[in-house]
Amino acid sequence: MPLINKTRRQHVAPGPALVRLRVALTAFFALDGFLFAGWVVRIPAIKQQTGASASDLGLALLGVSAGAVVTMTLTGRLCRRYGSHPVTVACAVLLSLSIALPPLTHSALALGTVLLLFGAAYGGISVAFNSAAVDLVAALRRPVMPSFHAAFSLGGMVGAGLGALVAGSVSPTVHLWGLALVGLAVTAVAGRTLLRCDPPAPARPARTASGSPARPDGRTRALVVVFGLIALCTAYGEGALADWGALHLEEDLGASPGTAALGYSCFALAMTAGRLSGTTLLERLGRTPTLVVGGATAAVGMLLGALAPSVGPTLLGYAVTGLGLANLFPVAVERAGALAGPGGVATASTLGYGGMLLGPPAIGFMADWFSLPAALTSVAALAAVATVIAFATRRAGTDRGDGIEAV
Repeated sequence: MPLINKTRRQHVAPGPALVRLRVALTAFFALDGFLFAGWVVRIPAIKQQTGASASDLGLALLGVSAGAVVTMTLTGRLCRRYGSHPVTVACAVLLSLSIALPPLTHSALALGTVLLLFGAAYGGISVAFNSAAVDLVAALRRPVMPSFHAAFSLGGMVGAGLGALVAGSVSPTVHLWGLALVGLAVTAVAGRTLLRCDPPAPARPARTASGSPARPDGRTRALVVVFGLIALCTAYGEGALADWGALHLEEDLGASPGTAALGYSCFALAMTAGRLSGTTLLERLGRTPTLVVGGATAAVGMLLGALAPSVGPTLLGYAVTGLGLANLFPVAVERAGALAGPGGVATASTLGYGGMLLGPPAIGFMADWFSLPAALTSVAALAAVATVIAFATRRAGTDRGDGIEAV
């Protein structure tokens, strides 16, 4: 049987430049999660400051989503023109500065306006550092993409934990301005390394006679969309559990507020653990088995989490779901980038972010039509869809010669 999806090769120790580049990129992934989580935990205080109603706040928060989605496609073009390293640093500066703006607003309209800027920076850096990471994965010839997303998850946990500690004693202005200073400091240190490191020579689609990258053919573009759909299915589950997981525990199963809050913590901790072990898993199994097993695991876990009649099995189901979904998004984005460069990363990221936006409202509508437990089974259904897609495209890209095993 041909070893289509295995990584049986001799690993060569990376040079010092690649090690420095990996450390710098890891710092940016962690910073992104840290800053975003720091903002999220201060939303209630900002709502009170602006005097916004729940509906007004919801519209203002759409600014983050709108800014991110609009900017992602543009960022792919900027990365192709200027390189992913400078774009990453520029977006990190913008993200750090924009997080200091919400405390200065005193109306929902003003808040929505500054969140457009924050969302643009957040979407831009997501595409830029994922594009840089795709090139580094190809240079290292090791599937290390999950380690970067683990850094994002860890940064988010630290940012949320810090926010919870200071929320009662520090004003949003002091807290978010402090995060801005931390962001600028990390960017100054890690950005200096990133700008000094030449990007690894990426394995890209063919080039034209003039030396410019050739436009991906129809098959390649279709494959990128397919990998984007896997990212969408994964992010749908993340968004759904973040917004509805605790409510299911509290309203349907009678859990206390403290116990209900453990639901997302179990999910997030399991996802972080899965990503930390993702490289080893990918090296031993390959990408297609990792995607198939991960999607199937998430589907089973979410069925348990949605339909279990008591709190304990539900928490276990949430954790199993996080473990299963952990590596689907990183692998999908990496494969899209290996096939089509920054444009592929932008497409997959945009679809993935769309899934995160789609999840919470879709769950809400289905909960009204049926019930919340029934609505949450849609997470299991989409995880199963991701599994089928991964298996169906298991030989996709085997002729690309990108130095890593194909999905």
